[in-house]
Amino acid sequence: MKIGIIGAGNIGHTAARLFVKADHEVAISNSRGPESLRDVVSELGEKAHAATVDEAAAFGEVILLAVPWSKPEALPNAQTVAGKIVIDAMNPYKPGGGLYDLDDSTSSEETAKRLPGARIVKAFNTIWYKHLAEQGDVSKPEGQRRAIFVAGDDADAKAIVSDLIRTIGFAPVDTGSLHEGGRKQQPDTDIYNKSLTGAEAREALASV
Repeated sequence: MKIGIIGAGNIGHTAARLFVKADHEVAISNSRGPESLRDVVSELGEKAHAATVDEAAAFGEVILLAVPWSKPEALPNAQTVAGKIVIDAMNPYKPGGGLYDLDDSTSSEETAKRLPGARIVKAFNTIWYKHLAEQGDVSKPEGQRRAIFVAGDDADAKAIVSDLIRTIGFAPVDTGSLHEGGRKQQPDTDIYNKSLTGAEAREALASV
């Protein structure tokens, strides 16, 4: 699968390593431009290349957003991702700390408004990047793998993202719609940044 990654920080860079290891092709981008990613791409190997934000978005069959939620200017052009699956790994932190008050909405519902036409799936936002780097294990049965939570309104998009998560050794666990599931996946909930297996995660969801 071709994956475009927007953001080369902890989550974006770590996910790129895992995707390349699982034999996916990756275009990775950041706000500073492709030249700044020369060392990153060298480390990732021949299945990865550096790109501008919109080039990465155009390249990917699936797009991973791993930039600060408070910087909508870091997102790709909405027309470039219209109709594409876009994984929202962002959390609504303020630049100075704390969370934005979104009233009855969730950060991924707001992302969907910023990128109309994109098939938004919330995932990779509840896991610490070091756990993402270390805890995937394709040799384990799914119920014993570390869980990665998935929310979205498009069932087919969620299924594709779930299969992608399986290829890197994790267990996808569906939390529901962008509204319901996105709320469960917000920071400070009982499932946020917890090392749960797929089986444990499904039990934990009952109390969230």
